[in-house]
Amino acid sequence: MIFPVVRDLADDGIPVTVTCRVLKLCRQQYYRWRDQPFTDTELDEAWLANAIFDAHRDDPEVGYRFLADEVRAGGHEVSDRTVWRIASENGWWCSFGKKKTPKKSSPATASHDDLVRRQFAADGPNQVWVVDLTEHRSDEGKIYLCAIKDLWSNRIVGWAIDERMKARLVVAAIEMAAARRGLRRSPTLPSTSRCCDHRLSPANFMHGKSTEH
Repeated sequence: MIFPVVRDLADDGIPVTVTCRVLKLCRQQYYRWRDQPFTDTELDEAWLANAIFDAHRDDPEVGYRFLADEVRAGGHEVSDRTVWRIASENGWWCSFGKKKTPKKSSPATASHDDLVRRQFAADGPNQVWVVDLTEHRSDEGKIYLCAIKDLWSNRIVGWAIDERMKARLVVAAIEMAAARRGLRRSPTLPSTSRCCDHRLSPANFMHGKSTEH
């Protein structure tokens, strides 16, 4: 609402006509607002909000349905939905929150031992590869990128992109890396974590050693 600005400028001596012309406002609407800054509906909702707050303050453990019963008992004609809207807009929540159920991991994604024992170095090519799996947002939704780096050359030797974070994403990246490096078969890269984070930290990389040089 910009009409209070027009009123303040008028108090400072700037004509309402000039302010409304510059701000492209209707003078008739301004004068109607000046005569009645708040509508009857806004005033009724303000009184209702006060009643809801008083009921919430008296008993913060009850939910919006009990608050609706309290304000209706006080003479307000209001639905449960309206009470919920006003309470949620003002952050008047029940002190007993809903318990969050922890997510269960899929039993198929088992953890494995750290084969490189936190030693991120290699004496030659194709000895130690690390895999990073990341999530990215795009205009068409989420995409997942799997990249494989050779720790000896510090280069990305394989990658794959997919719309879903499935095992096939990692397999495709490994197969590309093996083909580009001329390996007869892909090295084994057991996972060290159940990775489903947006971005894996170095502690959650997947490690492995190849059997080819």
